[in-house]
Amino acid sequence: MHTKLASQRSRLVITIASALLPVSALAQSDQQAEPGKSSPMPTIEVITISGNQADLHRQTGSVVVIERQQIERIQPLSTEDVLRRIAGINLKSEEETSIVSNFGIRGLSASESKSLLLEDGVPVAPGLFIGNDRYFNPRIQRVERVEVLKGSASLRYGPSTIGGVVNYQTKTPDDGVEVATRLGSFNMREVNVEAGGRSQSGDAFAGLVATYAKSDGFMDKDYDMKDVMVKAGAALNQNHSLGMKFSWYDNDANISYRGLLLEDYQAGADYNPAPDDYFLTDRKAFDLNHEWRLTDAATLKSLIYWSDVTRDYWRYSVDSAASNAAGRWVYTDNLTGNNRSFERFGVETRLTLEHQLFGSAARSELGLRFMQEESNDTRIRATRAQDRTGTNDRHRIDSADSVAAYAQTRIQLNERLAVTPGIRVESYEQERVILTQNNASEKTSNTEFLPGVGATYGLSDSAQLFGGVYKAFSPASNGVALDGLTDQNLDGERSVNYEAGIRGADGALSYEVAAFYMDFSNQVVTGNSDPNLSQSNGGETQHQGMEFQLAYQLGAGFSLDTNATWVPKSEFRTGDNKGNRLPYAPKWLANLALNYSQGDFISTLSAHYRGEQYGDPTNQIDIPDNAAGGIWGGLIPAYTVLDLVGQYNVSSALSLFGSVKNLTDKRYITGMREGIYVGPERSLEVGLRYRF
Repeated sequence: MHTKLASQRSRLVITIASALLPVSALAQSDQQAEPGKSSPMPTIEVITISGNQADLHRQTGSVVVIERQQIERIQPLSTEDVLRRIAGINLKSEEETSIVSNFGIRGLSASESKSLLLEDGVPVAPGLFIGNDRYFNPRIQRVERVEVLKGSASLRYGPSTIGGVVNYQTKTPDDGVEVATRLGSFNMREVNVEAGGRSQSGDAFAGLVATYAKSDGFMDKDYDMKDVMVKAGAALNQNHSLGMKFSWYDNDANISYRGLLLEDYQAGADYNPAPDDYFLTDRKAFDLNHEWRLTDAATLKSLIYWSDVTRDYWRYSVDSAASNAAGRWVYTDNLTGNNRSFERFGVETRLTLEHQLFGSAARSELGLRFMQEESNDTRIRATRAQDRTGTNDRHRIDSADSVAAYAQTRIQLNERLAVTPGIRVESYEQERVILTQNNASEKTSNTEFLPGVGATYGLSDSAQLFGGVYKAFSPASNGVALDGLTDQNLDGERSVNYEAGIRGADGALSYEVAAFYMDFSNQVVTGNSDPNLSQSNGGETQHQGMEFQLAYQLGAGFSLDTNATWVPKSEFRTGDNKGNRLPYAPKWLANLALNYSQGDFISTLSAHYRGEQYGDPTNQIDIPDNAAGGIWGGLIPAYTVLDLVGQYNVSSALSLFGSVKNLTDKRYITGMREGIYVGPERSLEVGLRYRF
């Protein structure tokens, strides 16, 4: 038995979940929540929101929060539909629903994210320490709020917070039932149900969000997606509350690494370049939260989480010579399943204290996390393509045990100035076992100390300065750290990040301007002269730029939301690519939205601009024009995409909505891998939302 996360743990999690499902029946204490009020759903909070700007202004770094009303205005098909509208974030989309996650923050490559992805404060990327962190991306239909933290505000979380932290806060359904459905181009059909109920006293609740979506997909990249999330919570008494969440996701998608070859792209081709390749994903997850209000000044929050992700990737081999002759991919009968499963178990606790320090008001937070990750990686050479069975000729187990601790204190030195020092420690051990090599194995370990300090200073009631410096890191994955079953002696990839900015609001105007500098050292690069060590410590990059955000109420129902990101430097400082710009890191990103609201009607015309960017570290200009093109890179042209969306509230129960995405039918490149990924053509969507 090579798995550490054995079946007894899964049984324990399922038992706990089963015991908590009827938690909404708990309504016994006279000291519980006031009737009619929302029951607490205790969570490890990324950003505390109590309905005013003061919560955001306690953050020492740049913070963006997109609430549900704003999300509904966008009418997104994916979480990345929302992210691309946020300053500092660049995407490398592979298809319109963003089944896998590809985003970079502040000049980091969108093809290799160094940013942490959370859902309700829980890591959702399948492997943080063992690799392959892009194979699951939460569905937008379950998301209530999107939170993005950059700069020293992200110190509380880890690992992989070099760019920042993205957290998707999920919905907690209210009493009643809400049904939403929409139809769209590419034969897209979607239905979403939210249903909730609470006890008579209002101190306990249960609810679910369920989505089914199916589409032939742009370029015939079809998908068949099901997503179910169940939540329940109860205030057991004045001091204790419990919450649970169980989710299940299943998606069969006809997507592949392969894109169009250059000649077909230039000719306007819109066929699926890999019509028989499939990416099959299944995920189950369970979170259990407990909140204990020790005193009026002390709260202890604890969290247990578990997830299991399977990702079967079935791909046909290609005949390169025939593909070059045809100008498109020509496939053989050889089918391979690169099939992986990922299991994670974690326990986390955070103690928050309100106290006095050196005569000043202070708020401290102490945290501790233990986490285990394991992946089961198989390669199936199919002998019967029709039922996807065959010989497993590569079978390996990657695992990692990690412990993290952090402490942070916000000290209010006077009415204007607050300083927040903190430190995080991440210690982890990685192991690889290759079953098809007589269980040969190797281990490695590493510990990182990550200090930081941030500050806020109130210039006036309408302006605040903020800034900080902190150290962040991203671990080398098992496949790199233990390449060739040899300890490569790799430390984590490290960055020292600096940020300074000003934000505020005055009447109809709200704004934020932030300057950042990231000194990224110790990147993992290839090319070591020792044939037994294919990786090395080394490689430095630097990233500097500015972000600008502005919102203005124009009057007569019109308002303006705009942001821009300028990254003049995102370059390699050492190695063969010294002086080159990082791939998928454009100098300019910009968004502009003109909103109109009158009575029950709202609409938005938005523009998204992405500047030109390189597709590989060598900064080659020409895109390969054949199947054996070597490095898939080239200079990807800039583009602007317009979207028009509208919504009309017929009554308090019924809303109608519709959109035209890519209004001008712009043809553009979103990225490359083995060929060119094409951005979706103009599409139409219409839908309705009804609340019973």
